[in-house]
Amino acid sequence: MSELGAMAIKAGSRPAPDFMLWIGSKDVTPNLRDRLISLTLTDNRGFEADTLNLALDDSDGLLQLPQRGTVVSLFLGWVGQLHNKGDFTVDQVSHGGAPDVLTIVARSVDFRGELGKARDLSYHDATLGSIVTQIAQRCGLILQMADGFAGIKIDHIDQTHETDPSFVTRLAQRYGAVAAIKAGRLLFLRPGSGQLASGGAIPTVTLTRQDGDKHNFTVADRTTYSGVQARWLSTKEAKTHVVQMQRKAKATNDAAVAHPDAQSAPRLTGQQEGDYLSGAKESLLVLPDVFSSEEAAMQAAQAKWNEVQRGAAHFTFQLASGRADLYPETPVRVSGFKAVIDASAWVISKVTHNLTVNSGFITTLELENDITDVEYERVY
Repeated sequence: MSELGAMAIKAGSRPAPDFMLWIGSKDVTPNLRDRLISLTLTDNRGFEADTLNLALDDSDGLLQLPQRGTVVSLFLGWVGQLHNKGDFTVDQVSHGGAPDVLTIVARSVDFRGELGKARDLSYHDATLGSIVTQIAQRCGLILQMADGFAGIKIDHIDQTHETDPSFVTRLAQRYGAVAAIKAGRLLFLRPGSGQLASGGAIPTVTLTRQDGDKHNFTVADRTTYSGVQARWLSTKEAKTHVVQMQRKAKATNDAAVAHPDAQSAPRLTGQQEGDYLSGAKESLLVLPDVFSSEEAAMQAAQAKWNEVQRGAAHFTFQLASGRADLYPETPVRVSGFKAVIDASAWVISKVTHNLTVNSGFITTLELENDITDVEYERVY
């Protein structure tokens, strides 16, 4: 199944929307092709499972309701060029009418097994890499972790009546990563890192205004939060330190969407407690946790500040011709829009594919600012 990949276009074939559905080793497309009313595939970032929705015509009453847990494999694209979109587990079936319609919802991750178990565990004197490795192993997944995360020290953290996906998501948010399950792998990557599930680089995609017929660009009120503050507690010393961490941007086009400067402030310490500030002093977003070290506080503040910056601008682009080859974390450059849009670097955060009888095959992209060109430096 997964070996089919993208099929080559056959000579003389007419470009037209196409799909293929398999259940186990059986191709059920011939039985469903004329019954398809709509097919929607939502490809999400993170632990939110990718979702496949099928609406099928059952006006003759001959369709059988699939059992929950049935695995469906989808190939999507154009005649002669289908892309393997992965396996989906049926978890919701509904039937309504008249006219009678069978609706099937299937998700890319089956949370009914190990992934759905709530656990009570404690991790002490560990590293982020060792914790996430344990989770991947007990869930039967291959871990792929971006450089720079594995060695992060964690003195103590509790997983209290929490599922592994929820706990990993919490770890990812704290340390500025995005966690997801794709193709049997537990991915722990930097947002916008441009990496495939296999570890290879995702090539940048260039799109023009002519590629789509609808778009929406929104700039958020970036003054809502001008900085992020994280507190830390030192049990080893009672001495006030001054550490400055500031945002250092690489050279970019001046017309690109500007991000707030990430500057630093001295730690506001008593004798044993300190604060780490990433961003500006006004209108701070204060993290509720008290971290066990300065390093942990800095990592958490930077992660949250990056999240705020990525949300400074949002761009939605509906492609007139569906692109089944696009997926989240793909770097994108655009042209033909306003200068501020064209000059910005974007990364796909969500992809929605729609194939319907009336509208054909279209793809809608949700993009956010790509801030991989942002570096941080300490100034003493």
